[in-house]
Amino acid sequence: MQYADAKQRFIQAWGTLGATWGINKAMAQIHALLLLSVEPLSAEEIMKELKMSRGNVNMNLRALIDWGIVRKENRVGERKEYFSTGKDVWELARQVSRERRRREIEPILQVLSEVQDVTGDNKKSVAEFKQVTQDLYDFSTKVDGMIEKFTKADQTWFYKLLMKL
Repeated sequence: MQYADAKQRFIQAWGTLGATWGINKAMAQIHALLLLSVEPLSAEEIMKELKMSRGNVNMNLRALIDWGIVRKENRVGERKEYFSTGKDVWELARQVSRERRRREIEPILQVLSEVQDVTGDNKKSVAEFKQVTQDLYDFSTKVDGMIEKFTKADQTWFYKLLMKL
């Protein structure tokens, strides 16, 4: 397989994978392109390579920067901004985990904690509600703890844990 074909196949696959992780396909494709790039790329280069509109590229670059997995770089004497991403897969996984924890786990823990003070006339329904939400809270707390350990740990710890399992 030629490099150009392999590159396109990887970008498409990464885009599909990203969609299953809850980010849009274009964002994942831009990230894939930056992963493979030897040098930082401008928005124009990304637009040309991926055949995307300026608005789509700019919006998704901002989102990737918000996720903490893409950096904006400026070059002396140039007005263009360039974008790059880290190549360390371990650090990428940790950053995505931190961000997903912040966006998904923390808000649901907050809601589950708040709804425990429920009251009502139907004692059976209230008791069931409290039990289900408490079980979800307990489970989410354990998941949150695992994610926190993962994001703070080094590679060795994770591999040792996998070997034990």
